[in-house]
Amino acid sequence: MSPNRLPAILSGAVAVGMLAALPAHAEQAITIARSIDTDRYDPHISTARSTAEIMFMAGDTLVTLDYDMKTIQPGLAKSWSVSDDGLVYTFKLRDDVTFCDGKKFTANDVVASIDRWQNHEKGVTKWRAGPVDELVAVDDHTLEYKLKKPYSELLFQMTQHNHTVIDIDQVNELGEDFGVKGFNGTGPFCLDNWEPRNQLVMTKHEAYKWGPPFYDSVSPQVDKVVWKIVPEESTRVASIQTGQSDVTQYVPNWAIRDFKAMPNLQVNQAEFYFWTAYVGMKITREFLGDVRVRKAINLAIDQDAIAEGVYFGLAKPARSYIAPGVLDFDDGMKLDDFAFDPDRAKALLDEAGWKVGDDGVRSKDGKKFELISYGFTGTTARDVLEAFQGDLRKVGIDLKVQLFDATVVWGKLATQEFDMYTMSYPYVSAGDALNLYFRSANMPTPNRMNWDDEETDKWLEEASAALSGEERAAILSKVQRKVHDAAVWVPTVHEPLFVVASDKLKPVKAHGIYGAGLYKGLGIAFK
Repeated sequence: MSPNRLPAILSGAVAVGMLAALPAHAEQAITIARSIDTDRYDPHISTARSTAEIMFMAGDTLVTLDYDMKTIQPGLAKSWSVSDDGLVYTFKLRDDVTFCDGKKFTANDVVASIDRWQNHEKGVTKWRAGPVDELVAVDDHTLEYKLKKPYSELLFQMTQHNHTVIDIDQVNELGEDFGVKGFNGTGPFCLDNWEPRNQLVMTKHEAYKWGPPFYDSVSPQVDKVVWKIVPEESTRVASIQTGQSDVTQYVPNWAIRDFKAMPNLQVNQAEFYFWTAYVGMKITREFLGDVRVRKAINLAIDQDAIAEGVYFGLAKPARSYIAPGVLDFDDGMKLDDFAFDPDRAKALLDEAGWKVGDDGVRSKDGKKFELISYGFTGTTARDVLEAFQGDLRKVGIDLKVQLFDATVVWGKLATQEFDMYTMSYPYVSAGDALNLYFRSANMPTPNRMNWDDEETDKWLEEASAALSGEERAAILSKVQRKVHDAAVWVPTVHEPLFVVASDKLKPVKAHGIYGAGLYKGLGIAFK
């Protein structure tokens, strides 16, 4: 089958329970177990991790991100320079790159990719491209990326999957079926066959030799990669224990200790990984407009207990919206309002006029303090929200929980029908996180809190246009302090990322980018 064409979707395909064992590694094939699929593999209209982890392997970006999550390394671009005014980035592109179908890669492919993304009516996170003025293919291997105003985080954002270079000829051929019936990329692996909600098969891109320099090999080391959808946690655990799958990052925290004790498995934790779980509050809802109430909700939650009980002590309790150590984090913020202090929570609720009734639930103006939280189906989300229910009940708040599966939840979270919601998210910098969630233009999603603040928008724009890292960090500090003072989230934990692999493989080092622990897949090789 041609690597750039996939068969039509098999309607009604079902997710498998147990994995069928593959033949011995005659053709150097590996199976990766993962929990969910996506609706299409299109980097411009999907923010799902399940899309990103495939895009990173099937395609390439101009620059890449090293394991330290801070060092920019070459990708499709072998070098670059920036004008003194920060408005023009000039990239020198590799001249030996081909798409999976053999088509030569040129600067025109980058121009077409960005143009398509920025002009697509369903395009997501377009701000990751910066305030684009024009992209110019000076020649086949020189690109000028021109901005309307400086964007100091451009190179960091260029490492993300939305910047994957696509084959515009294929887009024009497939139309709405692009990313469904085909994806022709320049990545180390080529999409061969996709059975939605069952498995996706990728084959080695034989010509590929332009991987990032932080890998031991810049070419793929296995012939075939099978991404198998295994929804049940216990089944994924069994599959890696018994060798039915070779590697996975989708493992429950309760299994990590056992995995580490098994001689046939290797467990690697991403050293630098920025993924935070939180419960957000919609501040335009009737009971949540009072900052005292939001602070009381924060003070009522025992993050230490959640980190220990739900995450088995592997996650770090969160006292901030983003993790310390990430680029431009303000470590001078006062974060007392995110500590566990139920007595102070009760005092704030009393001050706000919420009185405890005979049933233990507070009320005000004849209305009981009842909140609705939306969340994802799954053990972790359920356990977190059950912990919230218990903690909030102790201070007189009745939290009702509604969970939805992946096919429904995103639509539900785009409504105004709920008070609170669970979410976890990846980021590469403070600016990355804050621009995603706190721009007013991002309401109703992903700014599900309805944070609508002109000063925040102004500061985010100024930070993006900063000409130095110091200036950017100073401006983003103001944003961090403002949104933290407003207590619109309950930061829960900073999550870890583990990659568990068979000992038949060489050591697999986990990468932290966008939660895609295997990144380009170039670190996967049999012994």
